[in-house]
Amino acid sequence: MHDSMLRTLNSSEHRRTHLSRRQLLQTSGLGFGSLALNWMLHRHCGGTEPHHAPRAKRVIWLFMEGGPSHLDLVDPKPLLNRLAGQPLPSSFSEPITAMGEKGAPLLASPRRWKQHGNSGLWASNWMPHIAEHMDDIAVIRSCWTNGINHAGGVCQMNTCINFAGRPALGAWVHYGLGSANENLPAFVVLCDNSGRPVNGPRNWGTGFMPASHQGVRIRGTDDEPIPNLHSPDGYTYQRTQSKLHLLEQFNRTHAESYPQQSELEARIRSYELAFRMQAQAPEAVDLSQETEQTHALYGLDNKETQAFGRNCLLARRLAERGVRFIQLYSGTGSKWDSHSAIESNHSRLCRSMDRPVAGLLQDLKQRGLLDETLVIWGGEFGRTPMSEKGNGRDHNPTGFSIWMAGGGVRGGQTIGATDELGLYAVEDPMHVHDIHASILHLLGLDNMQLTFNHNGRIERPTINEGTFNTQLVTG
Repeated sequence: MHDSMLRTLNSSEHRRTHLSRRQLLQTSGLGFGSLALNWMLHRHCGGTEPHHAPRAKRVIWLFMEGGPSHLDLVDPKPLLNRLAGQPLPSSFSEPITAMGEKGAPLLASPRRWKQHGNSGLWASNWMPHIAEHMDDIAVIRSCWTNGINHAGGVCQMNTCINFAGRPALGAWVHYGLGSANENLPAFVVLCDNSGRPVNGPRNWGTGFMPASHQGVRIRGTDDEPIPNLHSPDGYTYQRTQSKLHLLEQFNRTHAESYPQQSELEARIRSYELAFRMQAQAPEAVDLSQETEQTHALYGLDNKETQAFGRNCLLARRLAERGVRFIQLYSGTGSKWDSHSAIESNHSRLCRSMDRPVAGLLQDLKQRGLLDETLVIWGGEFGRTPMSEKGNGRDHNPTGFSIWMAGGGVRGGQTIGATDELGLYAVEDPMHVHDIHASILHLLGLDNMQLTFNHNGRIERPTINEGTFNTQLVTG
């Protein structure tokens, strides 16, 4: 136990005559009383025990922000090329696309497709390295969502609803299972450039839950991934301790007046976590400890793959150190959005992520981590078979693909299907609610049993909807 906790405990004892026992437990953010109370409340509200035997211990979510084209990556449609340039057949109810376009001709997919592995799963030439791992991958071809634009689509894929106000899936996982490493955040977000995703921190926020469950963004592409982690030159250990102790006194005084303010409690916890992180986090994000072979595996030796490769390697290092939920954004700032020039857009982005993602799958597998790590790949929606601006594709929320690997998922299979042109999910449709329910189930959490009491209303992560798709584990 470190000195700040001892000082806090002693100062709490000193003021006991001014605080009731309940107030002491509520406001001792850096003391053992708070830890005990939070532990009891945590177990009461969701607990650190899974509802059933988990297949996965952690999640790495590879989020292709902007909407990658399933028609050009994992869901081949030969009819699309045969009818290219023609209007949508009369057998389809022609939709007005998300951007309001109507009557656009079909756009061919000039990909080269090949079956891979023992399973014979199809993948295009845009992802040659990932294709080598298709026997470990389950492609879900029948996803659909309510979000028609990026703000709504990204919000729903993260929070299960297409408008703001609810906790992110990673926050629910942290709330339900707790942290497996008290010296690192339980929920981490990594972006592949200095920008931020649409909606920003709301994508990893906590909505109505305590702010202490929110995600922590780490800048994996920077020389200093965790800013301000190291003390400035001239700061001694004792000086830092003294500063934190004074800050803790100010916070406690404020907390006595506002004992239910979760944001303050979260801030107190964040200071304590930051102090503990000074010991372990620098080692966790130090990629110089990896071999040249590992750097090459993730593409750190190539300018195009370096940014996302660093994040994928960081994800593996964080995963093996107990971080439960790690989300990586590719194309941060909706770069996968391809209303025009999809060939150049997707070619560039696929090159930037294909080798790093394949390296992550290979590295996890050879280290014995893939079986207990659920890897998810996908965006907020897909793209339409109809063209936009002549050489692009519009948003398609009615049918698209994601894939999962590891974490108990049976690889080498496809689940569900879109129609013959890839516009609608027609076989075993899987809504975002079902996707989240399935992720939670693989982690040992039942989406209907995981509850949070918000102002007298029982809230669930999938809003009382969504079921686990058993095909993920049975095939």
